Amino acid sequence: MKIVNGLLLVTFGALLIHASLGLPDRGDANAVMFAEKSPAGTPGASSYYIRNAYRDAHTPNMVTVILADYRGYDTLGEETVILTAGLICFLLLRRKRTDRDGKKNLKAGADA
Repeated sequence: MKIVNGLLLVTFGALLIHASLGLPDRGDANAVMFAEKSPAGTPGASSYYIRNAYRDAHTPNMVTVILADYRGYDTLGEETVILTAGLICFLLLRRKRTDRDGKKNLKAGADA
């Protein structure tokens, strides 16, 4: 079993290294993500966000403008998923109260 886990780890690491070789160099001004238009010919959203963040929202922090204004519904959806997962973990991991005799308390109206 340890051999299989080791092989999976090495394979996954090799896959990550292979995938990272296709990324542009750090700080490359000619990278596709800095282009005004995408390879499909549509205007890039990042250049619009950088140029118009303050004008659209009158907030000097560009990250706040992107998360709260441009991607507000997406951020709200992510927060809802995280809240739901937290509530589920709380409900699964909570402890039940017991009497001094070691019996579990029953809710009102529940059959014994």
